[in-house]
Amino acid sequence: MTHGTHCRLINFSMIEVKNLVKNFQPNKIAVDNVTFSIEQNEIFGILGANGAGKTTLIRLLSMQICPTSGEIFYNGKNLKKNETTIKNLIGVVPQHINFDLDLNVEENLELHARLYGMEKLEIKKRIAEMLEYMELSEFASYSIKKLSGGMKRRLLIARALIHRPQIIFLDEPTVALDPQVRRRIWTLIEELRKDGATIILTTHYIEEAEKLCQRTAIMKNGNIIAINSPQELCKQIGKFAVEFEDAGELSYKFFKTETAAKDFQTNFKGNSKIRLTTLEDVFVELIGKDNEFFSQR
Repeated sequence: MTHGTHCRLINFSMIEVKNLVKNFQPNKIAVDNVTFSIEQNEIFGILGANGAGKTTLIRLLSMQICPTSGEIFYNGKNLKKNETTIKNLIGVVPQHINFDLDLNVEENLELHARLYGMEKLEIKKRIAEMLEYMELSEFASYSIKKLSGGMKRRLLIARALIHRPQIIFLDEPTVALDPQVRRRIWTLIEELRKDGATIILTTHYIEEAEKLCQRTAIMKNGNIIAINSPQELCKQIGKFAVEFEDAGELSYKFFKTETAAKDFQTNFKGNSKIRLTTLEDVFVELIGKDNEFFSQR
């Protein structure tokens, strides 16, 4: 199933962000002079603790709020000067379920398609296509209230794709889902990328970003403090980790090479084990172990 009309797999900057700032009040800077780019056909992750600025950044990029200053470009076009054109490029899957509960599954998709000015015959065909793609065809006439959590998530994605966007924002797409359903959503996300989509993903599940994303940005206090592939971020603190107990607490030490890790382990008096560094290790090193991000999990 081809979700869009453009399936070129040649990488270029689909989104460019330059010196982006968002102030909600004089002493509250939610996004602080951020500059980065997102490539075409990339799954780009944004990680950060609560209050780090990631949700505000997504709202700025998806045109839900306006920046205080700075510029955003989509496919080389300035957002301020091309709002209508760019809006048609974007599909948004929100964190919270926000369907019209007075409408059934099919009617919710039809309403969204009409808001994007799609023709009647095209709408009918597209709804059937998306319901089949998301394995929801038999539930077309169901009330939203009768759907499971996983089915609602898939329907959110179907709704976001109804107008064939080239850029898809996924805000916590697997929150509160069981592991089996989460992995099914992962497969859908990877299929969307194969179909040519550019995907921006925010998540509290660090292993989700590690599994899906070509690059990941880590935010803290409104700034992007690190940005690279999960593999390269791990290499930056050390590819190999030694786990050991220190004063009754589990501790870690990172090494560039396995040889260095083994040397440390040989000289360490006590139980220890060597493993590969994970993106969660990187996050803990950059954000801190006592951050509320971890205490709420």
